[in-house]
Amino acid sequence: MDVEITELTPDLADTVVRLLGQALDLPEDAAEAAPLVDVLWPRASADRPVVGLGAYRGVELVGVLFCSVSSTKPDSGHVDLVAVLPEHRRRGVGRALLRRAERVLAERGVTEVLLAGNPPYYAWPGIDVRYTPAVCAALALGYQQDRTAWNMTTDLSYDGSPALRPTDTAERRLADQGVTVRRAEPADLPALTAFARSTFGGTWDGELAGSVGRDGAGCHLAERDGEVLGFAAYGSSRPSWFGPMGTAPAAEGLGIGGVLLRRCLADQRAAGLTRAEIGWVGPVPFYSGSAGARIERVFFLYRRTLPG
Repeated sequence: MDVEITELTPDLADTVVRLLGQALDLPEDAAEAAPLVDVLWPRASADRPVVGLGAYRGVELVGVLFCSVSSTKPDSGHVDLVAVLPEHRRRGVGRALLRRAERVLAERGVTEVLLAGNPPYYAWPGIDVRYTPAVCAALALGYQQDRTAWNMTTDLSYDGSPALRPTDTAERRLADQGVTVRRAEPADLPALTAFARSTFGGTWDGELAGSVGRDGAGCHLAERDGEVLGFAAYGSSRPSWFGPMGTAPAAEGLGIGGVLLRRCLADQRAAGLTRAEIGWVGPVPFYSGSAGARIERVFFLYRRTLPG
């Protein structure tokens, strides 16, 4: 096969962005090629080992892959992104990139590789089912599907959208119960991340750090007597994506979640977005009822144990 796989260097970031603009079939992904490269490469590299691989035919970059080691499970590795130019697909480029990634990760102590998002820095939960060549490559290389995930979409394109319902009345009702809702500031980050870690675990603290005080991102919180009761964030991984959000169990049922959600969506609409994606969704009925969201993207997540 006339393809050479080499490790990407930071000076190639703009070249990778241009390739993704052509190689990502879904317009919403291609439009955010630059934020995807930013979150999966320099930003993720500050948190965990990340390697970028490029596939070349001659001097032309025809495919790219980013892989990383889990920040919570050192024996697990993730393929965070793989993309091949359309005219070079079904010629072994994707498979060559994946095989090299397996070797690179194995050298770093990984024993299992996941084709799945590696929070808090990720582009997708897994492989969007519409990226059929990627699904075929995963199966051909012995990866087993073990989970399914989905995103929901909210329509921000018109004033009467359920996602943009005013929150004033609900906020006054919360105020009567001593609950204040406001935009989070960088000074709030220690309390927010401590709340996320103690209440929900996982990596939401990292996603909050990528949302509060960063351009193209933001967060709103609810508090009572200085105690955080809930938060909702957007833009940590991608400007058009909403999440994460969470409400303290003791405060559930007060309507905090719906208010925080729609405040964030209003911010995204004000930034010029006509749609927002709610990533890696859990409570489908909540988002459907609170913002008129619908399930639109479905992802297959795969894993493979590396040979010893």
